[in-house]
Amino acid sequence: MGLIQLALYKGKGTLFNRLIRLWTGSIYSHCEIVMPDGRWLSASAMDGGVRAKRIDYKPEHWDLIPVPWANAQLIESVFDRHEGAGYDWAGIFLSQLFSSGLHSENRMFCSEFCAVGFGFDGIGQRFNPLLIGETVRRINRLPFVQLGHSLKKG
Repeated sequence: MGLIQLALYKGKGTLFNRLIRLWTGSIYSHCEIVMPDGRWLSASAMDGGVRAKRIDYKPEHWDLIPVPWANAQLIESVFDRHEGAGYDWAGIFLSQLFSSGLHSENRMFCSEFCAVGFGFDGIGQRFNPLLIGETVRRINRLPFVQLGHSLKKG
C-alpha cells in the first residue's frame, strides 16, 4: 500500500482562509488526508462538509507531509462514518475561538477530521491546521517511527 500524506493548504483562498490564518498565526488554513489511491479526504467549508475528492496538487498551494504511521483502515472507517456530514461551524467557533472544546458529534471541520483519522479521537476538535501539521512532523521525528518506516522500505 502507498504512503498516506497530510496536505496543508497555504494558497490564498477565501476570506475564511484568511481568517483562519489570522487566528492561528499560521500560513496554513486547511488540511486534508491524501490517501494512496489519490483521494483527498477532509471536511471542507467550501464543499459543505465531509467528502472525498481529487485535487490537482500544486506545490505553491499545498505542503505535503508523509504520515508513514497512519492507519489506512482507521482513516477509511472515520470517513465512512462521517461521509456527507455537514461542516461543523459551531464546533470551529466554540472549540477554536473560545477554546471550549465543544463541537458537534455529527459534523466535523478539516483539522478535526484529520486528527481523528490519525487516531486522536476525543480531542480532534482541539486541532487546527498548524497544530495537526506540527504534531505529525514531531511524531515523524520519533526514532521508532523513523526506524519502522525505514524497515517498511527496506
